[in-house]
Amino acid sequence: MSNSLFGLHGEALRLRGERMTLIASNIANAATPGYKARDIDFRSALAAREGGASIEASRSAAIQFRAPIMASLDGNTVEMSTEQMAFSENAVAYATTLEFLKGRIETTTRAIRGE
Repeated sequence: MSNSLFGLHGEALRLRGERMTLIASNIANAATPGYKARDIDFRSALAAREGGASIEASRSAAIQFRAPIMASLDGNTVEMSTEQMAFSENAVAYATTLEFLKGRIETTTRAIRGE
């Protein structure tokens, strides 16, 4: 039922949450020598899920290492401005998806109550 009720939005919310975790990990490791920044290609992960791939397979295929604009001498590829921008954009998209799902749930609840 949740698949027909939420469609792909439930999966999108889960992927955005995982992306948020990955970006936060990049920020936390900004001073770790040799750390390679990673990100989830949201579109390819969602497309893989639409195509029937498992959650793990779609996530694994969509994780990519981020290429730095300015290489660091210690091998760390985290660039705080890039990470902060990605985190902010993802947070807005996460909140938007969450609001959409909230509206869908409220509409369904009203329909069940007969309002």
